[in-house]
Amino acid sequence: MLEGPKVSQSELAKRFGVSQPQICRIIKNKERILSEWHRNGDPERKRKREGKDTALEAALLRWVEGARAADLPGGTSLLHLKAKHLAEALGRPDPEPSGGWLARFGARHNLAFKKPPAEKGDGEQPTAEHWASAVLPSLLRSYALSEIYACGETAVLLPTGSPGKGESAGDQLTLLLCANADGSEKAPLRAVGESPRPRCLQGVNLGQMPWSYRAGSLAGMTAPLFAEWLREFNEGMRRQGKSVLLLLAKHEAHPYLQLSNIRMVFVPPTVALESGIANDLKGHYRRRLLRWLPAERGAGQPTLLDALHMLAQAWGDVRPGLIASCFRAAGFSPDAGTEALALTPAPGSLSQEQLEHDKEPADGDEGTSEGEDAGEPVQPCPSEREVWGSLATLRRYLECRATSPDLFQAFYELEDVVHMVSAG
Repeated sequence: MLEGPKVSQSELAKRFGVSQPQICRIIKNKERILSEWHRNGDPERKRKREGKDTALEAALLRWVEGARAADLPGGTSLLHLKAKHLAEALGRPDPEPSGGWLARFGARHNLAFKKPPAEKGDGEQPTAEHWASAVLPSLLRSYALSEIYACGETAVLLPTGSPGKGESAGDQLTLLLCANADGSEKAPLRAVGESPRPRCLQGVNLGQMPWSYRAGSLAGMTAPLFAEWLREFNEGMRRQGKSVLLLLAKHEAHPYLQLSNIRMVFVPPTVALESGIANDLKGHYRRRLLRWLPAERGAGQPTLLDALHMLAQAWGDVRPGLIASCFRAAGFSPDAGTEALALTPAPGSLSQEQLEHDKEPADGDEGTSEGEDAGEPVQPCPSEREVWGSLATLRRYLECRATSPDLFQAFYELEDVVHMVSAG
């Protein structure tokens, strides 16, 4: 408009609803405003707002431009990691960039990190040769290891009598396992049984459990059940702002879907990512089954609900290092600079020496001396049966009233501590 026919400043002010001095300032600074507008990544922006940390933004923007010029893969998780490294290099006191800061940075510079769209061959199963020579290298260039997930099913036997009185859940469950390539994230277990309404699940707040249960024909995964899980998994990725790759075997129960935040790719039969992970989970599950002591618990054989909790605990026992090693064996190698995850003992575990030390009475606490008024009677030490009964009551309370699946992780750790003390 400034380049068109001559229009008075007063007319321009009326047309745009601003003051005449404001129009005067715009005309005076026309060259500078146009120059900054051309440099701006988002032409729709109406205000020039700089970030609070201009040095960090400038360094991060240079890295983004360089990565794009070299046609390197990009993504929100990779951008977050690079921003953290740059903040540490600049000596920032809080080097962890927030999701809001990254979102505003992307909006200011019109950055849109989009994963490659689903390709024509994604819905087909590639040969082993084509997978190794073309498909796998392309996927590794496009996705970080934390963005590569694999899923698969495995069957586990239920303990005798697990259904409970008057119900039949079949003699096995089918588990759907899903984890990413560096082992940093495991999706909650999806269990498929035969009984549509197991009695032991009545009254349980199923939406807040660290597992989910569905009924399927012969306790097996079906296409509708898998499609339901896929859409839920996609919604979880959408809420987190992630676009991920999902690897799986081609099967009649695995329909191919075009999803907003998940790109599905079928792998050749020779690539069995989940077998080692499933075997490790089953080992932990058998160990927990053998640890079930009916005499002390006074509860008879474990129910389907007990088995589901034990499976969730066993899934938590599968270490990230083992998951990453299974992916590495299938050709998903991390960057050369990435260090292997150390398998350290779980925090909070007590050594035998600590347990022995805790048994010793503290100075000045040898108990009541002779002739001293005893006062309140000493509470007797509860039996193991009473302890397990209390834990069962606490678990039932969480099953009915829990507001987050994370609460069960604390309960599982408490149960493991009781097992350790009981075994010692």
